[in-house]
Amino acid sequence: MAALVLLSDFEENRMNAKEYLEILHTVEKLKDTTRHCTTSKRRHESVAEHSWRVALMAFLLRHEFPDIDIDKVIGMCLIHDLGEIFTGDIPVFDKTAKDTQKEDDLLFQWVETLPPELSADMKSLYEEMNALQTKEALLYKSMDKLEAVIQHNESPLDTWEEQEYEMNQTYAFDIVAFSDWLMELRKEILKETLDKIQAGKCD
Repeated sequence: MAALVLLSDFEENRMNAKEYLEILHTVEKLKDTTRHCTTSKRRHESVAEHSWRVALMAFLLRHEFPDIDIDKVIGMCLIHDLGEIFTGDIPVFDKTAKDTQKEDDLLFQWVETLPPELSADMKSLYEEMNALQTKEALLYKSMDKLEAVIQHNESPLDTWEEQEYEMNQTYAFDIVAFSDWLMELRKEILKETLDKIQAGKCD
């Protein structure tokens, strides 16, 4: 009887299929939420595409960082821009503290409506991500910033805004400093940036 009661309690606390679909319908909006950066073929990328490659970047580093919980990092990467469902994407050079606060407020209002266990999991991840004290959080943030620089290197130079010439040469060096491997990666990305700018001058 006790086992039946426990199973019943478990069933009651589970996310049901309708709740699951409602979450998916909400996050689908990120497929249509564009970022200011373009792809190599000049199409504006979506937030969902950015988040996918950030997560893939983390997955590919599983064996380079054996002391880091990569599955947790992938989770962070997948949810890091969910707030843009409600506010859209604002480029980092235009985003104010007020914009960030609004995004966070709307995001957490939505997270509170999710099934309790899922809500708790996400709030725990967001807290760790915002604190930037663990290696997992630092790796997630590194991937987020580096992906943006890589995407700019892949986009046509004439789509860059004036401030992005400097940003692509300096952005993310601070966050990757905790890892020699990531610092090497950042330097390789910088080489691609400088080569791209130089090639643009020769055109």
